[in-house]
Amino acid sequence: MNMLSFDEALQRLLANVAAVAETDCVPAVMARGRVLAESLRSIIDVPPLDNSSMDGYALRVADVPAVGTRLNIAQRIPAGSVGHTLTPGTAARIFTGAPVPPGADAIVMQELCLREDDAVIINHLPRPGEWLRRRGEDITAGSEVLAAGTRLGPAQLGLAASVGAAELTVFRRLRVALFSTGDELAMPGEALKPGGIYNSNRFTLRALLENLGCDVADLGIVPDNLAATRAALREAAQENDLILTSGGVSVGEEDHVKPAVEAEGALDLWQIAIKPGKPLAFGHVRKVGAGTTANTAEYDMAAENNAAVFIGLPGNPVSSFVTFVMLVRPVILRMQGAGVTAPRGISLRANFDWRGDPRREFLRARIDADGGASLFASQSSAVLTSCAWADGLVDNPPQQAIRRGDTVCFIPFSELL
Repeated sequence: MNMLSFDEALQRLLANVAAVAETDCVPAVMARGRVLAESLRSIIDVPPLDNSSMDGYALRVADVPAVGTRLNIAQRIPAGSVGHTLTPGTAARIFTGAPVPPGADAIVMQELCLREDDAVIINHLPRPGEWLRRRGEDITAGSEVLAAGTRLGPAQLGLAASVGAAELTVFRRLRVALFSTGDELAMPGEALKPGGIYNSNRFTLRALLENLGCDVADLGIVPDNLAATRAALREAAQENDLILTSGGVSVGEEDHVKPAVEAEGALDLWQIAIKPGKPLAFGHVRKVGAGTTANTAEYDMAAENNAAVFIGLPGNPVSSFVTFVMLVRPVILRMQGAGVTAPRGISLRANFDWRGDPRREFLRARIDADGGASLFASQSSAVLTSCAWADGLVDNPPQQAIRRGDTVCFIPFSELL
């Protein structure tokens, strides 16, 4: 079977999903991680008045012809109050953020002044506009502050608050059903039977989904048989936008996810030329009562209003982790309405040698004290320790050998998690 390249797979994934249509109006203070459904425009200028960026003295430049000029202090203006027009030949004691009184055209910081009772000696020749923040310098009324599709982080929420936005219109949370397949799987706290392993993927994937702000329906572990897998898919499709599974997407006799999805909907992608994570299933699962959909390899996902998107990840823990952050994360962001789905990589010096591979590789790495990138000793898809040790991935093109000192593309986990 021919394999899709990583870029081809990602392009097809994104082309076949769309943002959820429903929106919520939520308090801005509760909107962290949500995606704006409507652009936010300011109804005010920021700052709303000319104000001081320093504690000091507001004055007229023309009143300070020389260093050592003495001016009477005519008023005191703390933040939150408004002064009156500055009388020529006087100064106003002013504090950071306070509106500049009409008539003043400069601020002299207090460190360059000497207070003498009700007067101040100016030991600096001010320039017009010095230490003044002009009205609308940051934001003008009517301007777009945040574009639709912006994912709201701390800075974006602070910006929204700075223009008085108490509520924001955001896309509703994405609903994701999660389950694992495998009779060998056990939950932490249970005794392991011979040949058993603990289900780490359930914890990793649920945490990744919750980090992205999804509402997660955790269906647990599904037995390794076709009937149980089909039943789980039907249940998962009813109330969810996306079904995410791990395990069962290979070609073994006990791998039932592929035929189950084909029976309940359609499957599009199957093998991707990446390492780790070659087996990845993508398709849709019909909702009960939605009618019959032809089981074809090609379909318009955006038109499947009565289906849940399906993505089946490999069972190996590192493969599951890497395929999620590099392929599933962009899909989720697109379905959440985000305008930007691609992570940003940075160029780093390689502190290692690597032979390369015919497939595109995502190597677990971290930044050293000298600013270079080092690899975890084992890049096996079964060694989850590599993901906990690393702080990012080296994105290595197919057939690309790396020599110590070469420049590599490093994608920090801060861009992915």
